[in-house]
Amino acid sequence: MIEIESLSKRYGDLLAVDDISFTVKPGEVLGFLGPNGAGKSTTMRMIAGFLAPTQGRIRVCGHDIEAEPLAAKRCIGYLPEGAPAYGEMTPRAFLSFIGELRGMAPALKQQRIEEVTGQLGLKRVLEQPIETLSKGFRRRVGIAQAILHDPKVLILDEPTDGLDPNQKHEVRELIGRMAKDRLLIISTHILEEVHAVCTRAIVIAGGKLQADSTPDELERRSRYYGAISLRCQDAERVQSLVGELSGVAGTEYDAREKLLTVLAKPGQSLYAPLTQLLRQHDVAVQDLTVERGRLDEVFRTITSGGRRS
Repeated sequence: MIEIESLSKRYGDLLAVDDISFTVKPGEVLGFLGPNGAGKSTTMRMIAGFLAPTQGRIRVCGHDIEAEPLAAKRCIGYLPEGAPAYGEMTPRAFLSFIGELRGMAPALKQQRIEEVTGQLGLKRVLEQPIETLSKGFRRRVGIAQAILHDPKVLILDEPTDGLDPNQKHEVRELIGRMAKDRLLIISTHILEEVHAVCTRAIVIAGGKLQADSTPDELERRSRYYGAISLRCQDAERVQSLVGELSGVAGTEYDAREKLLTVLAKPGQSLYAPLTQLLRQHDVAVQDLTVERGRLDEVFRTITSGGRRS
C-alpha cells in the first residue's frame, strides 16, 4: 500500500504540489492525471524517493520514505519520464549494471534478467546498443530496469508519451499483464490511457487534488453521459422533433461530421423514447450511438480553474 498524507512541495515562492492526500491499495492501477505543469512528475519523484517533500508524509509498504528510505525503495520500481538509459550500453549490460546497483546476488541477477527480458519481449535486442532501439523498445528497457528486483510497487511516469499507436498498444498490454500482481501508479496527460489500463483516476491541477474516482464515475460527470449521437437525412427536422421529449436537455449539431447529439437530463434514459419517436416520424437513421460520457470534457471542466505549477 502507498499512503500519502498532506504532501506539499515548494520551490521558493512556487507551490508545485499543494497539500494532497490519497492511498493506493494492492491490485489498483491508479492513473495520475493532469495538464502539463500540474505537479504530476513532482509528486511521482517524491513518492519514488528522488525528491524530498517540503511537508507531508509518504509511506510505501509500511515504510516511511524519509525515515526508512532504503526499505521503502526496495519496494519500488520507478520508470522516470522519457525512460532514461545509457545509450551506448546494450540492454543486457544496462540491466546487469542496474542489478549491481541494487545489490542483487549474481545468480539472482542473471535469473531476473532472463525472466524480465522474456516477459517484455527484449530477447532479440539484448546485445544491441540501446541508442539504436526504437522508442517502444527503449521504453521496454526502462520498464525492465524498474521491475528487475521484482518490486511490489511500480511507478511509471508518462510511459507511452511520444510513442506511435502500435507502440502505445504494446506498452499498455505490458502494463495490463504487470498489474496482476503489483500496485501501479501511472502519471499521464493522455486520457485514453485511463480507459486502457486504469482502475482508478486522480486528477491534479495547480498542484491540488481535484478529483479521485473510477474512470466510469468520471465519465458520469460529463454532460454527454447518456447522450445519443446520430446521423440522419434531416437533422434540422429531428432537432425540432426531439423537443417533444421530456428527458432532453438540449441538442448539438456538428455540421462538419453531420452528427446530431441529443443531450439527456440527469438520470434520464433517451434511447427508448428517442428511437420510438424516430420510427413514428419515419426518420432514416444512418448510425446511432449512446454516449458513455467524454473524459476530455470532464478533464477540461475539472482542470480549467486549476492554478498550474
